[in-house]
Amino acid sequence: MKKITIYIDGASRGNPGPAGSGVVFCNEKNQCIKEYTEYLGTATNNEAEYHACILALEKFKSFFGKKIAKVSDIEIRSDSQLLVRQMKGEYKIMDEKLQKLFLQAWNLRIDFKKVKFKSIPREKNKEADRLANEAIDSQISSKKLF
Repeated sequence: MKKITIYIDGASRGNPGPAGSGVVFCNEKNQCIKEYTEYLGTATNNEAEYHACILALEKFKSFFGKKIAKVSDIEIRSDSQLLVRQMKGEYKIMDEKLQKLFLQAWNLRIDFKKVKFKSIPREKNKEADRLANEAIDSQISSKKLF
């Protein structure tokens, strides 16, 4: 399997407030091959960022399968320096909710050959950001209909 780059983002309106996650899978030419969104209900922005990471790892396994995951090097790119530095072990995790989400993400990594985390500027994460906000918008607009 070639290298897969995954862009992730979480969004929260109100912090905490309505929240969503967006995930974009790209091939080695940085072309989008798959996108995912998830509405989270009420969450903080940092919680939404972790949910995006968890969604990415889970969806990779369901899309490509566990056998491919075992031999894959993936790079997760996020504009959340907090998430990236915590996943690299550079920052402590003081928040109890984030500790639980960290453990969930950390345990999902076991199924992969290698998972690398990279911090990127917001401007380079526009597609994942768009998806995270679309998840929120779709839920808010559907509630207005009733």
